[in-house]
Amino acid sequence: MTTTILPGAEPLFVNQGPDGVLVLHGFTGNPTSMRALATRFVDAGYSVSLPRLPGHGTSVEDMMTTNWADWSSAALAAYDELAATCARVVVVGLSMGGGLSAYVAERREVAGVVFINPIVKHPGSELADGIQQLIDGGMESFESIGSDIKKEGSVESSYSATPLRCVLSLFGGLDEDVTPGLATISAPALLFSSREDHVVTPDNGDLLVAQVTGPIERLWLEDSYHVATLDNDAALLERTALSFVAKVFAS
Repeated sequence: MTTTILPGAEPLFVNQGPDGVLVLHGFTGNPTSMRALATRFVDAGYSVSLPRLPGHGTSVEDMMTTNWADWSSAALAAYDELAATCARVVVVGLSMGGGLSAYVAERREVAGVVFINPIVKHPGSELADGIQQLIDGGMESFESIGSDIKKEGSVESSYSATPLRCVLSLFGGLDEDVTPGLATISAPALLFSSREDHVVTPDNGDLLVAQVTGPIERLWLEDSYHVATLDNDAALLERTALSFVAKVFAS
Protein backbone atom coordinates (compact mmCIF):
# COMPACT_ATOMS: atom_id res chain seq x y z
CA MET A 1 0.00 0.00 0.00
CA THR A 2 1.38 3.38 -1.00
CA THR A 3 2.18 5.66 1.91
CA THR A 4 3.69 8.53 -0.09
CA ILE A 5 1.30 11.47 -0.08
CA LEU A 6 1.11 13.57 -3.22
CA PRO A 7 2.55 17.10 -2.84
CA GLY A 8 -0.08 19.38 -1.34
CA ALA A 9 -2.43 16.53 -0.44
CA GLU A 10 -1.52 16.59 3.23
CA PRO A 11 -4.39 16.97 5.72
CA LEU A 12 -4.80 20.15 7.73
CA PHE A 13 -5.90 20.55 11.34
CA VAL A 14 -5.84 23.89 13.15
CA ASN A 15 -7.28 24.21 16.65
CA GLN A 16 -7.78 27.87 17.52
CA GLY A 17 -11.21 28.50 18.93
CA PRO A 18 -14.71 27.33 19.79
CA ASP A 19 -16.14 27.59 16.26
CA GLY A 20 -15.00 24.92 13.83
CA VAL A 21 -15.22 24.20 10.10
CA LEU A 22 -14.85 20.71 8.66
CA VAL A 23 -13.82 20.79 4.98
CA LEU A 24 -14.22 17.67 2.80
CA HIS A 25 -12.73 17.09 -0.64
CA GLY A 26 -14.16 15.08 -3.53
CA PHE A 27 -13.93 11.63 -5.12
CA THR A 28 -10.43 10.83 -6.54
CA GLY A 29 -9.35 14.30 -5.39
CA ASN A 30 -7.52 15.34 -2.24
CA PRO A 31 -7.13 18.33 0.11
CA THR A 32 -5.43 20.46 -2.56
CA SER A 33 -8.80 21.29 -4.12
CA MET A 34 -10.08 22.67 -0.81
CA ARG A 35 -6.92 24.05 0.77
CA ALA A 36 -7.37 27.68 -0.31
CA LEU A 37 -10.91 27.72 1.07
CA ALA A 38 -9.82 25.98 4.28
CA THR A 39 -7.02 28.52 4.70
CA ARG A 40 -9.53 31.35 4.41
CA PHE A 41 -11.45 29.82 7.32
CA VAL A 42 -8.23 29.52 9.32
CA ASP A 43 -7.38 33.16 8.61
CA ALA A 44 -10.87 34.13 9.81
CA GLY A 45 -10.05 32.61 13.20
CA TYR A 46 -11.93 29.31 13.04
CA SER A 47 -10.66 25.91 14.03
CA VAL A 48 -10.41 23.95 10.78
CA SER A 49 -10.10 20.30 9.81
CA LEU A 50 -9.34 19.30 6.22
CA PRO A 51 -8.82 15.53 6.27
CA ARG A 52 -7.35 13.40 3.50
CA LEU A 53 -9.97 10.73 2.89
CA PRO A 54 -8.81 7.07 2.83
CA GLY A 55 -7.29 6.03 -0.48
CA HIS A 56 -7.01 9.60 -1.71
CA GLY A 57 -3.95 11.74 -2.30
CA THR A 58 -1.61 8.78 -2.79
CA SER A 59 -2.33 6.43 -5.71
CA VAL A 60 -5.24 4.93 -7.61
CA GLU A 61 -4.09 1.52 -6.37
CA ASP A 62 -4.57 2.73 -2.80
CA MET A 63 -8.05 3.98 -3.58
CA MET A 64 -9.00 0.62 -5.04
CA THR A 65 -8.65 -0.87 -1.54
CA THR A 66 -11.20 1.55 -0.05
CA ASN A 67 -14.95 2.11 -0.32
CA TRP A 68 -17.86 4.21 0.87
CA ALA A 69 -17.69 2.77 4.39
CA ASP A 70 -14.10 4.00 4.70
CA TRP A 71 -14.80 7.50 3.37
CA SER A 72 -18.00 8.04 5.36
CA SER A 73 -16.43 6.71 8.57
CA ALA A 74 -13.45 9.03 8.09
CA ALA A 75 -15.72 12.04 7.55
CA LEU A 76 -17.67 11.26 10.71
CA ALA A 77 -14.49 10.69 12.71
CA ALA A 78 -13.07 14.00 11.49
CA TYR A 79 -16.25 15.76 12.58
CA ASP A 80 -16.11 14.12 16.01
CA GLU A 81 -12.45 15.07 16.44
CA LEU A 82 -13.19 18.71 15.63
CA ALA A 83 -16.39 18.78 17.69
CA ALA A 84 -14.44 17.50 20.70
CA THR A 85 -12.69 20.89 20.86
CA CYS A 86 -15.36 23.13 19.31
CA ALA A 87 -18.78 24.13 20.57
CA ARG A 88 -20.17 24.40 17.02
CA VAL A 89 -19.08 23.01 13.67
CA VAL A 90 -20.05 23.87 10.09
CA VAL A 91 -19.38 21.23 7.42
CA VAL A 92 -18.21 22.22 3.92
CA GLY A 93 -17.90 19.74 1.05
CA LEU A 94 -17.18 19.58 -2.67
CA SER A 95 -18.69 16.85 -4.89
CA MET A 96 -18.48 13.58 -2.91
CA GLY A 97 -17.41 15.80 -0.04
CA GLY A 98 -20.84 17.40 -0.36
CA GLY A 99 -22.47 13.99 -0.10
CA LEU A 100 -20.32 13.26 2.93
CA SER A 101 -21.32 16.63 4.41
CA ALA A 102 -24.96 15.57 4.10
CA TYR A 103 -24.05 12.21 5.65
CA VAL A 104 -22.50 13.95 8.66
CA ALA A 105 -25.33 16.49 8.95
CA GLU A 106 -27.85 13.64 9.10
CA ARG A 107 -26.00 12.06 12.03
CA ARG A 108 -24.62 14.97 14.05
CA GLU A 109 -25.84 18.34 15.32
CA VAL A 110 -24.03 20.52 12.81
CA ALA A 111 -24.33 24.31 12.94
CA GLY A 112 -24.55 24.65 9.17
CA VAL A 113 -23.62 23.04 5.86
CA VAL A 114 -21.98 24.40 2.69
CA PHE A 115 -22.49 22.25 -0.40
CA ILE A 116 -20.30 22.84 -3.48
CA ASN A 117 -21.55 20.97 -6.56
CA PRO A 118 -22.48 18.05 -4.32
CA ILE A 119 -23.47 14.55 -5.32
CA VAL A 120 -26.17 13.31 -2.96
CA LYS A 121 -28.01 10.68 -4.99
CA HIS A 122 -27.49 7.62 -7.16
CA PRO A 123 -27.28 8.73 -10.81
CA GLY A 124 -29.41 5.84 -12.04
CA SER A 125 -29.27 2.18 -12.93
CA GLU A 126 -28.26 2.75 -16.55
CA LEU A 127 -24.89 4.23 -15.60
CA ALA A 128 -24.34 1.74 -12.78
CA ASP A 129 -25.17 -1.20 -15.06
CA GLY A 130 -22.75 0.11 -17.67
CA ILE A 131 -19.97 0.36 -15.11
CA GLN A 132 -20.70 -3.15 -13.86
CA GLN A 133 -20.45 -4.44 -17.41
CA LEU A 134 -17.02 -2.85 -17.73
CA ILE A 135 -15.92 -4.52 -14.50
CA ASP A 136 -17.31 -7.85 -15.64
CA GLY A 137 -15.30 -7.43 -18.83
CA GLY A 138 -12.09 -7.07 -16.85
CA MET A 139 -11.77 -3.29 -16.67
CA GLU A 140 -10.90 -1.84 -13.25
CA SER A 141 -10.70 1.87 -14.09
CA PHE A 142 -11.53 4.41 -16.75
CA GLU A 143 -10.41 7.92 -17.60
CA SER A 144 -10.15 10.55 -14.92
CA ILE A 145 -13.15 12.60 -13.88
CA GLY A 146 -10.92 15.13 -12.13
CA SER A 147 -9.87 18.65 -13.05
CA ASP A 148 -13.20 19.72 -14.56
CA ILE A 149 -12.15 23.36 -14.43
CA LYS A 150 -12.95 26.22 -16.83
CA LYS A 151 -10.12 28.52 -15.72
CA GLU A 152 -7.17 28.26 -18.07
CA GLY A 153 -4.05 26.94 -16.37
CA SER A 154 -5.86 25.72 -13.26
CA VAL A 155 -5.42 21.98 -12.72
CA GLU A 156 -6.74 19.77 -9.94
CA SER A 157 -4.31 17.36 -8.31
CA SER A 158 -6.58 14.35 -8.78
CA TYR A 159 -6.01 10.81 -9.96
CA SER A 160 -5.36 10.14 -13.65
CA ALA A 161 -7.88 7.28 -13.58
CA THR A 162 -11.20 6.54 -11.88
CA PRO A 163 -11.52 3.16 -10.09
CA LEU A 164 -14.81 1.61 -11.19
CA ARG A 165 -15.58 -0.46 -8.10
CA CYS A 166 -15.14 2.67 -6.00
CA VAL A 167 -17.64 4.48 -8.21
CA LEU A 168 -20.25 1.78 -7.59
CA SER A 169 -19.50 1.88 -3.88
CA LEU A 170 -20.08 5.65 -3.88
CA PHE A 171 -23.38 5.24 -5.72
CA GLY A 172 -24.54 2.56 -3.28
CA GLY A 173 -23.50 4.58 -0.25
CA LEU A 174 -25.40 7.64 -1.43
CA ASP A 175 -28.46 5.54 -2.17
CA GLU A 176 -28.47 3.83 1.22
CA ASP A 177 -26.91 6.35 3.59
CA VAL A 178 -27.48 9.86 2.23
CA THR A 179 -30.54 10.35 0.02
CA PRO A 180 -33.09 8.77 2.41
CA GLY A 181 -32.11 11.14 5.22
CA LEU A 182 -31.88 14.49 3.44
CA ALA A 183 -35.11 15.67 5.04
CA THR A 184 -33.50 15.33 8.48
CA ILE A 185 -31.04 18.12 7.69
CA SER A 186 -32.44 21.10 9.54
CA ALA A 187 -29.32 23.25 9.87
CA PRO A 188 -28.92 26.33 7.66
CA ALA A 189 -27.38 25.41 4.31
CA LEU A 190 -25.62 27.18 1.45
CA LEU A 191 -25.54 25.49 -1.95
CA PHE A 192 -23.17 26.43 -4.77
CA SER A 193 -24.16 25.09 -8.18
CA SER A 194 -22.07 25.60 -11.30
CA ARG A 195 -24.24 26.42 -14.28
CA GLU A 196 -22.05 24.07 -16.37
CA ASP A 197 -20.81 20.96 -14.57
CA HIS A 198 -19.47 17.96 -16.49
CA VAL A 199 -19.23 15.65 -13.46
CA VAL A 200 -22.32 16.03 -11.26
CA THR A 201 -25.78 16.78 -12.63
CA PRO A 202 -27.68 19.80 -11.23
CA ASP A 203 -30.62 17.67 -10.11
CA ASN A 204 -28.48 16.76 -7.09
CA GLY A 205 -28.77 20.37 -5.99
CA ASP A 206 -32.45 20.39 -6.91
CA LEU A 207 -32.99 17.41 -4.61
CA LEU A 208 -31.25 19.16 -1.73
CA VAL A 209 -33.40 22.26 -2.17
CA ALA A 210 -36.53 20.10 -2.23
CA GLN A 211 -35.64 17.82 0.65
CA VAL A 212 -33.70 19.62 3.38
CA THR A 213 -35.95 21.11 6.02
CA GLY A 214 -33.67 23.89 7.19
CA PRO A 215 -33.23 27.22 5.38
CA ILE A 216 -31.18 26.77 2.20
CA GLU A 217 -29.74 29.41 -0.11
CA ARG A 218 -28.61 28.49 -3.63
CA LEU A 219 -26.03 30.48 -5.55
CA TRP A 220 -25.44 29.67 -9.21
CA LEU A 221 -21.83 29.97 -10.37
CA GLU A 222 -21.75 31.30 -13.92
CA ASP A 223 -18.05 31.02 -14.74
CA SER A 224 -16.93 27.71 -13.23
CA TYR A 225 -17.19 24.00 -13.94
CA HIS A 226 -17.25 21.24 -11.31
CA VAL A 227 -14.17 22.05 -9.22
CA ALA A 228 -15.40 25.53 -8.44
CA THR A 229 -12.93 26.05 -5.59
CA LEU A 230 -10.12 26.21 -8.17
CA ASP A 231 -12.06 27.95 -10.91
CA ASN A 232 -12.97 31.47 -12.01
CA ASP A 233 -15.61 31.89 -9.28
CA ALA A 234 -13.30 30.83 -6.43
CA ALA A 235 -13.05 34.31 -4.90
CA LEU A 236 -16.84 34.74 -4.99
CA LEU A 237 -17.30 31.29 -3.52
CA GLU A 238 -14.85 31.98 -0.70
CA ARG A 239 -16.41 35.36 0.18
CA THR A 240 -19.92 33.95 0.18
CA ALA A 241 -18.97 30.89 2.21
CA LEU A 242 -17.13 33.00 4.78
CA SER A 243 -20.10 35.34 5.09
CA PHE A 244 -22.48 32.41 5.51
CA VAL A 245 -20.35 30.76 8.18
CA ALA A 246 -19.98 34.05 10.06
CA LYS A 247 -23.76 34.48 10.10
CA VAL A 248 -24.26 30.91 11.31
CA PHE A 249 -21.88 31.36 14.20
CA ALA A 250 -23.33 34.79 15.04
CA SER A 251 -26.84 33.44 15.38
